[in-house]
Amino acid sequence: MGAAVKVTQWTGSDPPTRGGLWQLMSEEGLLPYAWSNGPFDIYAAHTHGYDKVIYVVSGAITFGLPEQKRELGLQPGDRLDLPKGVVHDARVGPDGVTCLEAHY
Repeated sequence: MGAAVKVTQWTGSDPPTRGGLWQLMSEEGLLPYAWSNGPFDIYAAHTHGYDKVIYVVSGAITFGLPEQKRELGLQPGDRLDLPKGVVHDARVGPDGVTCLEAHY
């Protein structure tokens, strides 16, 4: 299998801002777009034909990796690198979630 799923936790002393995260992604040559979901929304298990990067701007989301029997909880500022073809699902936290995402 290709690259591994990777979570990078936010280490800043201040909460992240949408603009700051957008700039981080842009500096990597990524073209981010924003999406949001309401509290407790669920995405069933699926895959993508592309690699993606997701940053949580606000709220929380947990990505499940059923084939790996892992769950990855993301809070504001956390980054998920998700390689193409990885089966994943997601559960949004009680306050909803807003993310920035880019494909490469």
